[in-house]
Amino acid sequence: MELRILKTLFPLLILSLSSCTKEVNIDIPGYEEKLVIDGRIETGQPPVVLISTSKEVYAPTDLDAFMNGFISGAVVTLSDGTNSIQLDEICSNDLPPGTEEMAATLLGIPAENLTNYSICAYTTFDTDFWGEVGKTYTLTVNYDGESYSATTKILPPTPLNKTFWKADDNLTEHGFSWAELSDPPGVFDAYFWEVRRLNGPESDFNFKPTYSPVTDDEFFDGLTFEFWYENPYGNDMADSVRWMYAKGDTVIIKMSKIDRDVFDFYEKKYMQLQTAGNPFASPTSIVSNFSNGALGLWAGFSPSFDTLICQP
Repeated sequence: MELRILKTLFPLLILSLSSCTKEVNIDIPGYEEKLVIDGRIETGQPPVVLISTSKEVYAPTDLDAFMNGFISGAVVTLSDGTNSIQLDEICSNDLPPGTEEMAATLLGIPAENLTNYSICAYTTFDTDFWGEVGKTYTLTVNYDGESYSATTKILPPTPLNKTFWKADDNLTEHGFSWAELSDPPGVFDAYFWEVRRLNGPESDFNFKPTYSPVTDDEFFDGLTFEFWYENPYGNDMADSVRWMYAKGDTVIIKMSKIDRDVFDFYEKKYMQLQTAGNPFASPTSIVSNFSNGALGLWAGFSPSFDTLICQP
């Protein structure tokens, strides 16, 4: 008897459950183009500001589309809290004589290739407005009837105590580079790490960030400690020594102090890069420090430099 009742109720239960559905309509907002401002200023260097527009996720990603995204004709003003200056718009294929090497460094393009591109940046050659430790810089961009602004600081740098190379485990010709840092106590500190290798198959005149180049002192405030860092040029090496430095490498280390807004931006940016394509990763929203809905970052850097020759 009970078996017959179960056989009768079971199809009814399945029918009931299958009928408990609800159509859900999700209203996905349309794409809205936004201004993207990428600006930086560091100690002893001129400000550099690139302005472009955001792209829809399905927009072309070839070189032509990238080059056509840069914006010309904006009015960009820099203030150091006391004085202000309107930045000059300078394009890579129309540089004032004698500025090619500086433009190559600022834009990350070899000087001999500058004329092949038309990248317009906003900067100034007035050294009174180059980066200075202790100053707060406000950048204002006026474009198409709208105004956008952001503020950043150039903080006192914290130099490394020492750097050294050490062979890894049983290896003799490869190892990681190490450094010792004394973090100032009782204040928020954040650091951005870059290196430039002067020899090897992928030497470069640009500094290159490591895999995870940004950190704050949440877990080492006020401590003196040693740490190792990987070689960002490691893609050209065998798997067994990937991300290590070879004995005999010469490396320039650039460690910059950055403020909290700059740290927040880069922390989320590199977290997003490291988890791209992972369906189980938490969504990451990169927050701009610009007002009025503009994307991007205005960042101040106060670097200190060390040269490391990778020898025991």
